[in-house]
Amino acid sequence: MPNRQVIETTLGKLFDAERTVRQLHDELAVVPSDQLLDVLTGAIQAAHREEDEDEAALRLVRIASLLGEQEGPRAVDALIDVLASENPEARQAAGEELEALAYDRFKEVAQGIERALKRLPSGSPALPELPYLIAEVPEPGVTKLLGQFLKHQDADAVAAAIEALVELGDPGGASLIQPLVDDKRTVELEDDGGEGTSEVTLGELAEEALGLLSAYEDDDEEDDGVRS
Repeated sequence: MPNRQVIETTLGKLFDAERTVRQLHDELAVVPSDQLLDVLTGAIQAAHREEDEDEAALRLVRIASLLGEQEGPRAVDALIDVLASENPEARQAAGEELEALAYDRFKEVAQGIERALKRLPSGSPALPELPYLIAEVPEPGVTKLLGQFLKHQDADAVAAAIEALVELGDPGGASLIQPLVDDKRTVELEDDGGEGTSEVTLGELAEEALGLLSAYEDDDEEDDGVRS
């Protein structure tokens, strides 16, 4: 077991490393955006090819942090590419940066998501992540944007959009979900408590969502009646 001096020495090295990381980050942050994005997009692809998962996560998390400070469509697309990683840590970092950007510049992120729906292949890990991310943003265009996911061929993305619309609690989402009640595609969902998974059709998920949204609408009408 290491003694106190060894622990303090190691802690000091950790502080030094963090100090160096912040200094280097600041140096990169002032590089002209186009030049930096050229390098970062290449680094994302290299990280996706990296066989060492820990090394890939380390790179992608740092890249996401840098991208979160950039503006414009290239930065949004690159963050979504990080979100498409198989690594949960990288996806979390990219998701947090995208959500923060969406609060400040929703239109910019929404346009990037629309591009992602067209350019990302079915099965991309980013597709089921994006609906939950945008559902957290208090913007009137969120429901319409989620509706675009409902038309996607990726069943997991559709399921995520259905659940996000329920979380949003907007009764207007019902008309978007209604066409899916006969959809026989299946998805795996976590059981309550997260102890296992079960297979359901998108149609079953849609019917359940419609029931929940109807209940929200009834509650809103009751509240309006009380106030009047």
